[in-house]
Amino acid sequence: MEQNKRFATKIIRASAYPDSFGAINIPVYRNAAFEFEDSESMAAAFQYRYDRHTYSRISNPTVSNFEAKLKAASGAETVMSFASGMAAITGTLLTIARAGKNIVSSPHLFGNTLSLLRFTLQEFGIETRFVNTDHLDEIAAAIDDNTCAFFAEIITNPHLEIANLPEISKILKEKNVPMVIDTTVVPWCGYDAEMCGIDIEVVSTTKYISGGATGIGGAVVDYGRFDWKRNPKLSAVPKPKGMSRFMFKLRSEIARNLGACITPDTSWMHSLGLETLQIRYEKMSANAHTLAQFLCNCEQATKVNYPNLDNAPYKKISDLIFNGNPGAMLTFHLPDKVACFRFMDRLKIIRRATNLFDNKTLVIHPESTIYGTFGKEMKELAGVSPTLIRLSAGLEDANDLIDDVKQALE
Repeated sequence: MEQNKRFATKIIRASAYPDSFGAINIPVYRNAAFEFEDSESMAAAFQYRYDRHTYSRISNPTVSNFEAKLKAASGAETVMSFASGMAAITGTLLTIARAGKNIVSSPHLFGNTLSLLRFTLQEFGIETRFVNTDHLDEIAAAIDDNTCAFFAEIITNPHLEIANLPEISKILKEKNVPMVIDTTVVPWCGYDAEMCGIDIEVVSTTKYISGGATGIGGAVVDYGRFDWKRNPKLSAVPKPKGMSRFMFKLRSEIARNLGACITPDTSWMHSLGLETLQIRYEKMSANAHTLAQFLCNCEQATKVNYPNLDNAPYKKISDLIFNGNPGAMLTFHLPDKVACFRFMDRLKIIRRATNLFDNKTLVIHPESTIYGTFGKEMKELAGVSPTLIRLSAGLEDANDLIDDVKQALE
């Protein structure tokens, strides 16, 4: 019956536990350990023979409730939450990859994700082969017998490029490579993961999900469609009922050893934010489209990019995947870095901050901040320009945002 409910209803109704007192919201279980009735049940819980919480680094009732809501929102088989989106990405790739294996990815990624692939994982013997995801033949040519994953962002941040995931999925299925996608920039009400061919998603719940940037969090979403028996690292891993080999390895080993657990307080706040996700997403996206259209008519701004603009380079694939609603991030260029800083410093309503999809509209100069510690070679690989401004539309009145941008440009 619940499966027939629509997006917002499923999220609001989803819960891991009924409350004996009739409370509508699950409490915050702000504790570390859980007591057992006897020694045998305690041992059984630690050995996965008894489904009970043992220690909040491993699981917690408030966290499990948040994961139940994420599962309802995504339609996934299993979900695991993390302390941040970067922790979710790291946990996922360490679960799949090992020394001698390679990952095929676009280099146009969020700064820390690019750094993880280019430097951190490489030091552990995991190669990343960077390709232009617009060219399907380049992706196919980069894959070999040691390729353990294809990784990309559903819309690249801040480039706003959109890979043709349905077509890429066909290549990956032929070569038995899982598709791992960072879907932070568009929430689940905005696309169909199965149509895109996505196997594993990584998400920063700090963004749309939290509802007002109430805390840092992340999640790994497993749709249970990939056959991990053909992955050398996971073929011998047990497969419990209702959980893939990938998720069992992630939960029972990688996440425990990394220790990057989300807090009960953050889980509670993100659960509350998740319930209003769809209505906020629609308002933010509408504001982004309105601002992009306004900027197109400003002579000071050039190369205005929002995937739903008629002249946007990825408009066709955006319409296919996102049904004309590609989220709340837009970019534009000013003549030089000095002009970018001058524009940002004159803003009165829009905030200078690094997050995305807060309730407040935010602006940032990516080249000097997110990619600011990169050298020239890495900035060129990342594809960021010193003239680029990234704007994340919030929930303010669109006319007030236009007035603020207008006075700052003038």
